[in-house]
Amino acid sequence: MEGRLSQIRPSLSSPHPTERNTMNRRAQLSALLALPMLWLIGIYIFSLVMLLVTAFWVTDPFTSKVKPGFTLRNFEQIIANPAYASTSIRTLGIALAVTVLSILISVPLGIFMAKVASPKLRAILAVAITLPLWAGYLVKILAMRITFTEEGFFNSMLGPLGISGPGFSIVTVILTLTYLWLPYMAVPVYTAIRQLPPNLFDASADLGAGAGFTIRTVVLPLIRPAIIAGSIFTFSLSLGDYIAAKFVGGSTQMIGSIIASNINLNPPIAAAFSLVPIAFVVIYLVSVQRTGALERM
Repeated sequence: MEGRLSQIRPSLSSPHPTERNTMNRRAQLSALLALPMLWLIGIYIFSLVMLLVTAFWVTDPFTSKVKPGFTLRNFEQIIANPAYASTSIRTLGIALAVTVLSILISVPLGIFMAKVASPKLRAILAVAITLPLWAGYLVKILAMRITFTEEGFFNSMLGPLGISGPGFSIVTVILTLTYLWLPYMAVPVYTAIRQLPPNLFDASADLGAGAGFTIRTVVLPLIRPAIIAGSIFTFSLSLGDYIAAKFVGGSTQMIGSIIASNINLNPPIAAAFSLVPIAFVVIYLVSVQRTGALERM
């Protein structure tokens, strides 16, 4: 009897095989997510929290040293200073213009690549679209600067026709940012259009709809999640950029320009102003979420 009890007791204390498998899966999942969570919480979120905290610190007017504290004066200066307000509105307009221009280019280009172009031409266009991603960021900025400079490619080609380029201006900034971030819009849009059944286009044509009407009523509603996904990248990346404005914008300033100029002079002001593009992105994401497009992505 005692021998049988000794055999039963270990079996009662040991976990069931199903529970053991569950514990192993949890341990593997924890090990798999450890490094990403460390990066997300320990570095990314912690940095944002420190940015928010620094926005409330104080700068000594005599020594220019930053002292921990709590003040709303940094935000009051941003709201009261007309230059900060105009820069924020200008940056928001540039980001929206880049997003709209990327959509206007990506949709017809995606339709042509997915439904009209031959496989060879489709491959060439795919390489051309993703080509900006192959070069360094500054290389692309300098390429656009050379293109739109006074004696650049644009003026030399169209000068005989009496057409001059925009020079270094806000228009060049929009074109440069569109050139930089277009692949983030074009690739998801092309992928979504390629998944559309061909009979949708045939049915629309049989019912007498033109190309423009088909795009508005058939294509755009179906690829709206892809457009939303691409717009998140083009919008947020354009908001945070300032190198393009520095090299091809002339006197154009963006939010990043003011932040960069205040990082050493007045870090609390730079931190407070850094929350403006974050707020723009949050508002944009909330607006997109209310449309329900993110649920279908």
